[in-house]
Amino acid sequence: MTTITEQQTQTQLNMFNRLGTFNHEQIVFCQDEATGLKALIAIHNTVLGPGLGGTRLWMYDNEESAINDVMRLSRGMTYKASLAGLNLGGAKAVIIGDNKIHKTEALMRKFGRFVENLHGKYITAEDVGTTTKDMEYIKMETDHVVGLPESMGGGGDPSPVTSFGVYMGIKASAKHVFGNDSLAGKSVSVQGIGKVGGHLIEYLHKEGAKIYISDINDEVLSKYAKDFGCIVVPKEDIIGLDVDIFAPCALGAVLNTENIEKLKASIVCGAANNQLADETIHGPMLMQKGIAYAPDYLVNAGGLINVYSEHIGYNREIAYGSAEKIYDTLMAIYKKAAADNTYTQKAANELAEKRIHDMMLVGSTY
Repeated sequence: MTTITEQQTQTQLNMFNRLGTFNHEQIVFCQDEATGLKALIAIHNTVLGPGLGGTRLWMYDNEESAINDVMRLSRGMTYKASLAGLNLGGAKAVIIGDNKIHKTEALMRKFGRFVENLHGKYITAEDVGTTTKDMEYIKMETDHVVGLPESMGGGGDPSPVTSFGVYMGIKASAKHVFGNDSLAGKSVSVQGIGKVGGHLIEYLHKEGAKIYISDINDEVLSKYAKDFGCIVVPKEDIIGLDVDIFAPCALGAVLNTENIEKLKASIVCGAANNQLADETIHGPMLMQKGIAYAPDYLVNAGGLINVYSEHIGYNREIAYGSAEKIYDTLMAIYKKAAADNTYTQKAANELAEKRIHDMMLVGSTY
């Protein structure tokens, strides 16, 4: 007979303590030896509806890092859905592996079966390391997936809507700081030129902004320098540039104690997730420096808005209309933060939590 050791019991208790840290409802561990699948699905909160969040395929240094990432990302999805006014909860999934080596049709379909076993409590979508094609494989095993190609009735690539939402956030921030939302003549540094960063540059260019860019891909930098007159700067210099607006659009945790000290921008507004390395430390630091920080999970909500529209019956015009509302929501956050003499991330969290609390009067969890 197998016995539970004291160490195993302590590990279980530590996991429950971890669930309580951000008040998660559930974490599902998925393992399949045949396909090599090792995945985590974190469901943070389903008061507003089923948890929707993408599946990230990433080669984490260790399992601890994967758990921390999926918990933090799923919590962010709860707040993102709430502030966007969507009838969705927050969830996220990570598959541990190298997408160039480990990703196969069999692995993605096996993951789809784990999603199916949650009976609609979790809806998955594309994320870092996964593609629309991967969602097609998952769709073979479950209907609880969005981010499908237009040929299958989906919304296709969500990055244009995401970048539009970030653009709305930048304009609202300019209105808050400078008194009007015109970006003509304003200087903007964009860190990370992926799909979202690329579309954002197009919006900034049309308004006549002066754009500085950095990325690890030299070919991409050359393209945007040629097509849009962007000024390429070394990636280590992008944060400390003397510009009006800094738009982080690469990986998260870019704003830490050291980097915030370097910031000269009046506004930080970009598409990257979890930009604050520690929101309780670095949110107040930005406030003390007089920098207007647009909470990332609000301004990058366009992608979620797009796939939610797909979930209820896709309409591109409605998706863009919902993303446009990010402008007004961010203005409300700036107003609340000023009235409460607090930092914007806290003000945004409180608005998101209030909607969840109010809807608990209507029903409980999904």
